[in-house]
Amino acid sequence: MLMSDVKRVIEQVSRDRGIDREILIKTLEEALKSAARKKFGTKVDIEVRYNEETGEIEVFQFKDVVENVAEPDLEISAEDGRKLDPGCDLGDSLGTKVDITTFGRIAAQSAKQVIIQKMKDAERDVVYESFIDRKGETINGIVQRIDRGDLIVNLGRTEAIVPTQEQVPRESYRRGDRIRAYILDVLRESRGPQVILSRTNPQFLISLFKTEVPEISEGIVNIMAAAREPGSRAKIAVASSDSDIDPVGACVGMKGSRVQSVVQELKGEKIDIIPWHGDTAKFVCNALAPAEISRVVIDEASRSMEVIVPDEYLSVAIGKRGQNVRLASKLTGWNIDVTSETKYGHAMRAGYESLLQIDGIGVSTADALYEHGLYSAEELANAGIEELVRIKGISKTKAQALLESARQALEKMEEDKNSQEDEEISDVSVREDSSEEASDEARSSDQTTD
Repeated sequence: MLMSDVKRVIEQVSRDRGIDREILIKTLEEALKSAARKKFGTKVDIEVRYNEETGEIEVFQFKDVVENVAEPDLEISAEDGRKLDPGCDLGDSLGTKVDITTFGRIAAQSAKQVIIQKMKDAERDVVYESFIDRKGETINGIVQRIDRGDLIVNLGRTEAIVPTQEQVPRESYRRGDRIRAYILDVLRESRGPQVILSRTNPQFLISLFKTEVPEISEGIVNIMAAAREPGSRAKIAVASSDSDIDPVGACVGMKGSRVQSVVQELKGEKIDIIPWHGDTAKFVCNALAPAEISRVVIDEASRSMEVIVPDEYLSVAIGKRGQNVRLASKLTGWNIDVTSETKYGHAMRAGYESLLQIDGIGVSTADALYEHGLYSAEELANAGIEELVRIKGISKTKAQALLESARQALEKMEEDKNSQEDEEISDVSVREDSSEEASDEARSSDQTTD
């Protein structure tokens, strides 16, 4: 096997393919070691090393110096050993340089296969290392082909995939189209690194704004949260570390130029840019804009909010098919329930009246409970004694009595409700029977007439 100009080849491959020089040298050494074992067997003691001075890879076969040679491939006589090294003694190990051109075609082919495989592995490692550091970036590529709905994208040094679930609905691509996407993940697989791209991830939206808005890339404006329904609508919450800079205005740009660039890249996806606020209730109100908010009822335990809006803003707050409130919920991380003032008022009155139905509760006690956030008999029944004794005028004994009365009242209300439902079912059955009897009489009358 011809091994001349090894140094030049190593330098060229290292430069062209981006593979570390030491990896290439180690690969060649392993390949020649494999070839040597093909020729001499697996028992032989073989050492392969790259000679920096000569630019060659040298192969040495080591043999033990013995009195009587039993295995010629592993042993050498003391007489022959002294011809190579006059100072050798019995038990020493002598290395002799092997002419690699004598390895033969099979050994050379084996070495070639090892080199090819190792270079492929090295290239995969290089690609993986170069892309794992770019995870979270936005990248451009060209659609190479479409495989069962997945887009295979050419990134130059490797191919990436945009899975169906990471594609925006109603977007379509053909072979040769340019595509911009977010590097979602880089997986190390046996067939090579797998670069996963996404056009639906909220981080893709954030990345696009970082590109378009210098204040974001400089750290003056921060995107605090983002939520998307890809291809339809998105919301981002922004804040500024400089009081002189309006974060919303910075993202919108002069005459909307910056946000329009992002909208065009997302093929018309509408984007709401809202100011972030440290107060959760105010943040939720901002997220539901342009709807006006009358009041917000917060339940910290379940991370939920009941947002009350004027009747005329109910449809605006909810949005088409509930989209506005759904995106606001994703953006803020809170469960949001939007209610009109009229419906909320009815519920409050019904709750207040249920308190007055409890034994031992008059108007003054009902008002005190109401002021402390206990708006109905059900809420009172679920309250604790510690919570009630904090209310002025309610002792521990009275609290226990109120809780017992509230639970009894709830049971009675439930019984009345079930009784009413049974009556309604009975009325429906009677009407149906009457209707059937009337039909039978009508048919009998028709037959008599005939």
